[in-house]
Amino acid sequence: MSLETLTHLLSHLCFACPWLPDKMKLKLMYQELKVPTEELPMSKSEAWKAAEKKARWVLLVLILAVVGFGALMTQLFFWEFGDLHLFGHARPPPVCYDPCRAVAVESIPEDMEYLIDDMSEPTTSQAWLGLIARARKSLDIASFYWTLTNNDTHTWDPSAQQGEDILEQLQTLAPRGVKVRIAVSKPSASQPQGNLQAMLRSGAQVRMVDMQKLTHGVLHTKFWVVDQTHFYLGSANMDWRSLTQVKELGVVMYNCSCLAQDLTKIFEAYWYLGQEGSSIPSTWPQSFDTRYSQESPMEICLNGSPALAYLASAPPPLCPSGRTPDLKALLHVVDTAQDFIYIAVMNYLPAMEYTHTRRFWPAIDDRLRRAAYERGIKVRLLISCWGHSQPSMRAFLHSLAALRDNRTHYDIQVKLFVVPADETQARIPYARVNHNKYMVTERVVYVGTSNWSGSYFTETAGTSLLVTQNEQESLRGQLEDIFLRDWNSPYSHDLNATADSVGNACRLL
Repeated sequence: MSLETLTHLLSHLCFACPWLPDKMKLKLMYQELKVPTEELPMSKSEAWKAAEKKARWVLLVLILAVVGFGALMTQLFFWEFGDLHLFGHARPPPVCYDPCRAVAVESIPEDMEYLIDDMSEPTTSQAWLGLIARARKSLDIASFYWTLTNNDTHTWDPSAQQGEDILEQLQTLAPRGVKVRIAVSKPSASQPQGNLQAMLRSGAQVRMVDMQKLTHGVLHTKFWVVDQTHFYLGSANMDWRSLTQVKELGVVMYNCSCLAQDLTKIFEAYWYLGQEGSSIPSTWPQSFDTRYSQESPMEICLNGSPALAYLASAPPPLCPSGRTPDLKALLHVVDTAQDFIYIAVMNYLPAMEYTHTRRFWPAIDDRLRRAAYERGIKVRLLISCWGHSQPSMRAFLHSLAALRDNRTHYDIQVKLFVVPADETQARIPYARVNHNKYMVTERVVYVGTSNWSGSYFTETAGTSLLVTQNEQESLRGQLEDIFLRDWNSPYSHDLNATADSVGNACRLL
């Protein structure tokens, strides 16, 4: 390249960069390219070569500056206009700089003393009261139903006091200026509605979502969002039994507005559908879209270390643009496991559980078998066993467990978790069960609100939180420890156990 050509290029580059001062442009154009025939004791040809070499360096620096400036402006543009696409690809989501803190929270049924002694996590009741105390502006609750008082079950059990305390504290929020919104599955005529009426009288807003009409399911989601900054998501219903008589697991996330605001978008979808005469949009309005998904998870600092996180939702019609469907997220965790898959869930049934005709639904079952058969993954399933367990579930669980024998070495094991009950506790309806709904691998934790059968992912509204984090002290590590504690506990039983051996009215034993 000749010096004249370099000079021509430099002149265009310099004056195309509006951020360079005019004096600097002139210096670049004239001083840097000035032929140093008088100052340097060299021939004219040598001087031209030296000037040409210097001009090449100047050109390189300017090219890098222009490219860098262009990249910066492009990034700023897409931060401002995040819904636009470049060459068919969505921009990467921005990093969340919130100091997010996650804590696993549990409800341990009364008289399971061994588990209480081993617990380091807060209880669900403590976590909920803490969230209520933090509320300054808003509280959004998505829920299946409300039975926080003893009146709803007519059992007059003293352990209902924790639920009644929660309801009392919730009623103080609206009078002190906190906007309270409740999205709840439309109750049947026989379901109690006293709690919801009390919340309405306190100033809360309530919308009932008719999921039966919309998707032939229910609103099974269970989460709270406080000030769009903190949230709870897990298995616990708004039910006093979920605090003292049912084994529950959830996650509380503090100071994590990025995720909390994204969870609020899921709530807004329920709130939208709770309007009179509403229907599921064929295309959701842009305000419901999300930038965080399985393909582009949010980068966060969680408990002091890097993590990736996103929220998934079910069923697919309730997933606006960008939102990963719950089933897709769950299967991706199974497919990407490299060492082990630990699952704790109340119901596991490869079928459509609530359809009038029998329909086989092997989506999850097939992936677990493939993980064990093709990749040698260690699979452990801890399934609940109680008086309402589906009899057909036993055969499916035996089929999975049968893959493991001395000849195949496929490492799948299944256990039943039984919550003991004395005579008084046994009279409490729909209690004394492990209601957990989570999965953990060596890299990922999945905490959901759905049981693992087809209807929950295709018809029923649910939400899940997925976090990728390697450290043992992370949220993932907390749930791994909880699972292994339960797996090795005296409440876990072999599939071939008998009802007499555990003293429980489990229909599977």
